Amino acid sequence: MRSVGIVGIGHTKFGKSEVPFMDMVCDAALQAMDDAGAKTGRNNVIDQVFVGTMGAGMVNRISGTASAVVDTLNIRPAMAETVENGPASGASAIKLGFMAIASGMCDCVLIIGAEGMRAVTGWEGTDFVATMLHPESEYKYGATLPAFAGMFTRLCMDKYGLESKDLSIVSVKNHANACKNPCAHIHSRVVLERITNPAYINATNPIVADPLRQFDMCPVSDGAAAVLLVAEDKKDALGFGDKKFVKIAGMGSATDTHVVANREVPSDLLAVRLSAKMAYEMAGVGPEDIDVAELHDAFQILEIAESEEVGFFKRGEGHLAARNGETALTGKKPVNTSGGLKAKGHPLGATGVSQVVELVRQLRGEAGERQVEGAKTGLAVNFGGFGNNVVSTVLTTK
Repeated sequence: MRSVGIVGIGHTKFGKSEVPFMDMVCDAALQAMDDAGAKTGRNNVIDQVFVGTMGAGMVNRISGTASAVVDTLNIRPAMAETVENGPASGASAIKLGFMAIASGMCDCVLIIGAEGMRAVTGWEGTDFVATMLHPESEYKYGATLPAFAGMFTRLCMDKYGLESKDLSIVSVKNHANACKNPCAHIHSRVVLERITNPAYINATNPIVADPLRQFDMCPVSDGAAAVLLVAEDKKDALGFGDKKFVKIAGMGSATDTHVVANREVPSDLLAVRLSAKMAYEMAGVGPEDIDVAELHDAFQILEIAESEEVGFFKRGEGHLAARNGETALTGKKPVNTSGGLKAKGHPLGATGVSQVVELVRQLRGEAGERQVEGAKTGLAVNFGGFGNNVVSTVLTTK
């Protein structure tokens, strides 16, 4: 299997986009191409474009996004496909790009993840996200992602002694990290006392889906991120010889029951565990080798649970590690240095690519104030549905 790596990255500011959806998508793509030194027109070396997005057709009324990107950026006749896997669309697009190069079919692939979620109202957005649930057993009965997250949180509280304050500790950490990330949606520090004190918690941090409160979940965001992948054996010939090469050392993908109620152990996230195991095995590393991680914290309980499923901490001890500062920027196992979905934002299709962009910055030593000293190996977990389709990625520097 050919060695595949990243030579270019791009990332728009997450939040409320001031430009049309396609302009945002192409902005991230051009940033990645410029970072790598890739050209358009007759000098184009890009063989394939994959765009990961869940709702461009449903929300933004744009289908065939990848084809439009190829034409707009003048990189014809590159192959082009749009990829949909819910909130894991971005990482799925990267996986397909990795497979295309590893197989020998392509030498250079452009991946873009994007979502323009704020084009609709909050209620419409909630319904749009809920369409990823099982259509007959969940969605038609009014189930939503916050509802599932609330029930999952209650299970973890009852089983492991996790408290509401533990979710707030993770939230405060991620907001602090986002303040150091120019691309983050939210640049506001959060004081633990303000979101946990019973005297004013209902005003500053109201219940959304019991026991989850406003600061226990991510905002609704627009945004796009992009990476340019190349085969290591073609890196010099394609003109990327002087670019830092961050290797995609391992990828894993796994599914669980689509109907959450059918899971044997509802407090487990089996697809996270299995996808991380596959990525570790391909990369020849273990959880102890990971220097920095981006975990999918659409709800703060997920960062805690995923940190256990990927092997950073024992089952039921992830919240204790967060209490002790082990996942902080200067802790033993820094998690979500970007601010995570909680404060960096969560444009669904963009998130998986954004996670990888953050890891590339960390492994290149280009993360500025949020740089993890000596980071050489990173893990990203992109969570689809409520854990029914998960993609994990391990990146390393050579």
